[in-house]
Amino acid sequence: MTNVPPSAANLRGAVDLSSLVNRANAPTGAPAQPGAPAGAPVQVPSLVLDGSDANFGEVLELSQRVPVLVDLYADWAEQSTAMSAVLQSVVAGLRGRLVLVRVAVESNPQLAQAFQAQSVPTVAAVIAGQPVPLFAGAIAEEQLLDILEQLLQLAAQNGVTGSAVAADAEAGAPAEDAAESAPEEPPLPPHHAEAYEAIERGDYPAAIGFYKTAIAQDPRDQLAVAGLAQVSLLHRLAGKSLEQIRSAAAAGPQDLDAQLDVADLDLSGGHVADAFDRLLTLFPTLDADGKNRVRERMLELFEVVGTTDPVVIAARQRLAMLLY
Repeated sequence: MTNVPPSAANLRGAVDLSSLVNRANAPTGAPAQPGAPAGAPVQVPSLVLDGSDANFGEVLELSQRVPVLVDLYADWAEQSTAMSAVLQSVVAGLRGRLVLVRVAVESNPQLAQAFQAQSVPTVAAVIAGQPVPLFAGAIAEEQLLDILEQLLQLAAQNGVTGSAVAADAEAGAPAEDAAESAPEEPPLPPHHAEAYEAIERGDYPAAIGFYKTAIAQDPRDQLAVAGLAQVSLLHRLAGKSLEQIRSAAAAGPQDLDAQLDVADLDLSGGHVADAFDRLLTLFPTLDADGKNRVRERMLELFEVVGTTDPVVIAARQRLAMLLY
């Protein structure tokens, strides 16, 4: 899912958002403004909004007027954080032609499921209330701009030609100026930068190699340890569909490979506790080799989530009790 052919057929995808339309909304501040001309400006608090299971009905209404880009993210994933920054910068540069809605997958499981977010980041769009899957993982800015141009063409074909006017830009500096004035982040260490470039081009084995090199040079490099765990998770899920993984797990409740796969899937979709519980419940039934594989995978997944997360702490304690 890396390109969006400009066709109205893309508005009839498999994603079902209907259950989120009639919620009691926590307002996004983006009224639908019924009766306004199709191409009229739409007032929004910001070009970057927070979306949730509770307020997504308003996002669907906004998408009737302005194309909406949806970033399903997790703060603990370096790749997701980096891609979010690129999305925000690009949306600011488009000056209201798109609105970006950010959805934290861990706290919004219904949206994560609706958009079939098997990993983070997952990026989609909503046009005229209908979802358009775009891509998963990190991509280069040039490729992103090409996808968004096709998305805008698709929106125009479906009569969604409005633009967003951000209140925060009107009150002060324009959004693009604010983005330019933000302090620059320090450059990544060389091996981390090489890993990011490999991830952007979809070469997960190369990224794994760069992170391993960084760890070999400095075993205390926790960012490299976490990065290795995250990209290893992406590599394991690459090329596998949600249906394949869940069907295999359901057919083989004692099949360790299948259960490890579905735990990866659960965790990547934000269902962290479910992923850990699945493996810890299976653990006592396994032989010594199987137990060791589960222990190693769980230690790796702890790094993906973050070792100070309360869910990780509880799972680590439960694992320790099973081991000793």
